[in-house]
Amino acid sequence: MEASTVKDSFNIRWKAEAGLVEEISAVVREYKQTRGLLPLRLCVLGPPAVGKSLVVKKLCEYYKLHHLTIAKVIQDSVERLEKIAARVDVGEGGDEEEEEEDDSAAQDAKEMLETLKTEREENSGRYGEQYLLEFYSKTLLSMPCQNQGFILDGFPKTFEQAKTLFDGGEEEEEEEGAEEDDQNQPKYNKLTMPEMVFSLDASDEFLRQRVMNLPEKTVAGTHYTEEGMTRRLAEFRSLNEEDTTVLNYFDEKEIHPEHTNIEEDQSPECQDTVEKIKQMVGEPRNYGPTPEERAEMEQAAREERMRRERGEKEDRERNEAEEKAQRAKREAEWQAQLELVQAEEREMLEAKSLPLRNYLMRHVLPTVTQGLIEVCKAKPDDPVDYLAEYLFKNNPQID
Repeated sequence: MEASTVKDSFNIRWKAEAGLVEEISAVVREYKQTRGLLPLRLCVLGPPAVGKSLVVKKLCEYYKLHHLTIAKVIQDSVERLEKIAARVDVGEGGDEEEEEEDDSAAQDAKEMLETLKTEREENSGRYGEQYLLEFYSKTLLSMPCQNQGFILDGFPKTFEQAKTLFDGGEEEEEEEGAEEDDQNQPKYNKLTMPEMVFSLDASDEFLRQRVMNLPEKTVAGTHYTEEGMTRRLAEFRSLNEEDTTVLNYFDEKEIHPEHTNIEEDQSPECQDTVEKIKQMVGEPRNYGPTPEERAEMEQAAREERMRRERGEKEDRERNEAEEKAQRAKREAEWQAQLELVQAEEREMLEAKSLPLRNYLMRHVLPTVTQGLIEVCKAKPDDPVDYLAEYLFKNNPQID
């Protein structure tokens, strides 16, 4: 059947009239929507040394997202330009039109690299804000970030940076990612705008103490020196003390940041904060962990539970042993105290009985002893009565 027959004779909405290759972007978008493989876009902000990179790293591992730091975005962008510029000296061959386009792109990339080199030399190794925003914009619109998702680590830093980065592309069609400004709806490019924004908060004193407690080998060669930390904190506070902060930008776009106080997180490596963010974001809805990775995580959870139970059992047995030892010690102390009291009682009784013993030895026992001797000599039928009669007769106190 001819394609024209299908188009003209049947009531069919022809969505890929130009062919699958030309409409591959629409096919990919429809496939991701049908399968629920939607990219996840997040942003984590906060002062220096608050733990943004650590939290973002753990979230990226769990959700299979791209970790976008300033250093990585710059590095990937420069490498991409270098790869394109390398085509300038590639030999000819192939379609002339494609070669001309490649040569033009390669020449533009080469010129951009030269401009960036000059920029760094004039700005002490730093790139200007316009180049940085261009790098970020292209990275956010790249296929890996659009297909899988990303987490912005500490960027954008200002209201103007966020506006430049996310407000572009409003004139595109809705299916290409732009929000329409209907009925006062905030306008932004939904292909690059984060769905959720998290702000990690902490006081300057807490952050300084955290940096001071870092190992020296970790701090060496970084911004986490006393002078560098003071400068970065002052710069951050100056950018976040008015109503035009980057968080205000997201508030205006009805994407309200979720605040988390890092000072309340006492867990190792901010694990409590990571779990809190996971609960707010929900289960992975893009590619997520593979079945093998899920099995590994479940196995790790089981091992962790068994380790915790073993630890609790060992703690319980140790506590019982300590209590038993304490009880035995208390019993030994009580027994020693009891023996001491008994000895004191004996001494006291002996001291009290001494006068009575002296009296018996002087006045009673001599007569009783002589009476017993007489009993032995006389051998009467009733010795007790005989002894009593003897004691009455020979009582020394009776005249």
